Amino acid sequence: MSVQRINERGRTGCPTPPGFHSWDCACATGSRPKAPRAVYQDQALRRRTGGCREGFRLPAAAVAMAAPAPGLISVFSSSQELGASLAQLVAQQAACCLAGARARFTLGLSGGSLVSMLARELPTAAAPAGPASLARWTLGFCDERLVPFEHAESTYGLYRTHLLSRLPIPDSQVITVNPELPVEEAAEDYAQKLRQAFQGDAIPVFDLLILGVGPDGHTCSLFPDHPLLQEREKIVAPISDSPKPPPQRVTLTLPVLNAARTIIFVATGEGKAAVLKRILEDKEENPLPAALVQPRTGKLCWFLDEAAARLLTVPFEKHSTL
Repeated sequence: MSVQRINERGRTGCPTPPGFHSWDCACATGSRPKAPRAVYQDQALRRRTGGCREGFRLPAAAVAMAAPAPGLISVFSSSQELGASLAQLVAQQAACCLAGARARFTLGLSGGSLVSMLARELPTAAAPAGPASLARWTLGFCDERLVPFEHAESTYGLYRTHLLSRLPIPDSQVITVNPELPVEEAAEDYAQKLRQAFQGDAIPVFDLLILGVGPDGHTCSLFPDHPLLQEREKIVAPISDSPKPPPQRVTLTLPVLNAARTIIFVATGEGKAAVLKRILEDKEENPLPAALVQPRTGKLCWFLDEAAARLLTVPFEKHSTL
């Protein structure tokens, strides 16, 4: 894979040398993980980035996820390449967290096309870590439709069928929304489960959240012009009037999203091109929900395919397979 930097006018800058760099781990608390034998292009880069566990390697673009808006934008030639790099990044983040002082890796998942993408790539990417490491993953969901787990619209139900059946993550470490409760109670029940899982945190701090974005700019179940965009007290909120069916849902709120250590937005297809230009380039008086996701101290990254990125003029890094 090669990486090319694209400037504001779309011209190709100096391509990054071939190869992979270890991704800078956002989980590090205190000293960096030991065994810094990952692949680096030169010793100067090694000194700048520190090290992570050997065997988990990512494109250079993933090394320096930028904190300022709009964050680092990585564009892939296809959704298949995007999915493979996303899965590698998840495995890399988990390895860094578990190699350090922290006892677990916390991951928040979103639904939609991300389910099939992660189901296709993550089992292979995570396999080198082994069952013992995967047993230390804790999973939550960024939002959930209030339908039975067997329903085709259930985010957890889809992950259970297509991904979790292939990963040795204990059921007790998968935090779910109870669809049998009324929506208000389901939201409070999920909030209580998160508080129990993230004891000591006033607001749950996920190591990694993977978010999607809709053609209208919504993310999770936070929709444009909805009162939930102003929610600052609750960590989980119910929604009974979703403009996208089904109407009853439970969602993480912006304070939780913006507390995450790392956030990755994923968007593919021409249908997302116009809204991505608005989110990443336009300064609107009433920003779209996805534009309100700005981690306070964490890292923000966008993974796009070429079709979704076709209208962008802001700098991005383009990845292609040689």
